[in-house]
Amino acid sequence: MAVAGTTLLLVQRARTSERIDARIAADVLQFRSLAAGQLGPRNAPPFADVAALLEVAVQRQVPGEDETFLALINGRPRIVPSGERPVLLENERSLLDTIAALPPQAPVQIRAADTAAGPIRYAAVQVRVNGSPDVGTYVVAYALKPGQDALLDAGRIYALVATASLALVGVAGWLVAGRLLRPVRVLRDTAEEISHTDLSLRIPVTGNDDLSELTQTVNAMLDRLQAAFDTQQQFLDDAGHELRTPLTVVRGHLEVLEAANPAEVEDTRALVLDELDRMARLVGDLMVLAKARRPDFIRADTVDLDHLVEEVLGKASALGQRRWTIDALSGRAIHADGQRLTQALLQLAQNAVAHTCQDDEIAIGSAVGSGLVQLWVRDTGLGVAPQDATRIFERFGRATTERGDDGSGLGLAIVSAIAAAHGGRAFVTSEPGQGATFQIALPGAALVTRGSL
Repeated sequence: MAVAGTTLLLVQRARTSERIDARIAADVLQFRSLAAGQLGPRNAPPFADVAALLEVAVQRQVPGEDETFLALINGRPRIVPSGERPVLLENERSLLDTIAALPPQAPVQIRAADTAAGPIRYAAVQVRVNGSPDVGTYVVAYALKPGQDALLDAGRIYALVATASLALVGVAGWLVAGRLLRPVRVLRDTAEEISHTDLSLRIPVTGNDDLSELTQTVNAMLDRLQAAFDTQQQFLDDAGHELRTPLTVVRGHLEVLEAANPAEVEDTRALVLDELDRMARLVGDLMVLAKARRPDFIRADTVDLDHLVEEVLGKASALGQRRWTIDALSGRAIHADGQRLTQALLQLAQNAVAHTCQDDEIAIGSAVGSGLVQLWVRDTGLGVAPQDATRIFERFGRATTERGDDGSGLGLAIVSAIAAAHGGRAFVTSEPGQGATFQIALPGAALVTRGSL
């Protein structure tokens, strides 16, 4: 704004000088026309002498506020206009000496000079009249100080307006920038407050600009970090809790082992191997649950439900002597991870074997309807109490009634995790004493049209 203001003042100053020079040139032209007899009535007699010409020339002029005239004869002031004048040329001795020193017939030029009233621009026109020995000089002058004062006033006003505008723009910019950068400060403060044990803080999202998108991205990153941290912490807690018992059992038997007693050594060996197998199975189940939240836990592909049910039935029949049957086949295909679904159904089948007798029936089936894809394992065992229907799908969740299950308590939790990874859920419907039906319900969006098979 300073550069613009300075440039504007310089341009206006140059234009003012050009305008003054143009007015001086017009006055000089008018005087020359008068001296040549081109102004005034036709057939008017010529001027008798120089004094008469200069007097008429001065009387014809109506000077402006910054304009004045002077008529000299033989270098001395002779005729001055009446009224107030910006510059008293007749009192400026240096200027008069300069004009008197002009050679005869000197070309008319616009010159600058300093006076007591300030700088001026002027032109001096020499003139003679036939028959008169006198030399007249007609001087046209314009004072520059009034125009310069006006420009300075305009410059001061511009400076005040520019300063006020800059202050206003600065305040508005500070407020706007503060509002725009507030999410960045909140992001910084939140990042400083987040520790390795507390990832629950989130940054509030307002608006829909780039900073809001950045905030959403950071929040999503924090969600993933918290999920990974929770999974890791839960894995450590579960492993520490569940592995402590078999380790204690193994240590206790080894401490009291009589190495000289072959029978006791053999019994302890069998017990230790059994506990190690249980620990290995437990660690494997915990690893599956830890991976359940990873993006690559599910590797979806086209899965034929009929083939899936028949394959699971063939594998499950080796789990125990039961009446294995198929309830229903859907004749449809879905977009899912066939291996994970097989793992879940086999886990349900294993659970059914553990809670049924040799003559009980275990059935596997699939169906599509009401916007859902359903897979289930049904048994005719003891059933599940209503208060246990939810608990048994939790980690290490067990039924309140004694059912003779020596599992790790993670099987149904794995089934629930596989269903959730597909966007569905796992649940059980049962009447105590009349068996149970464990179901996996997946969203109908997973269905594959027949044309894409």
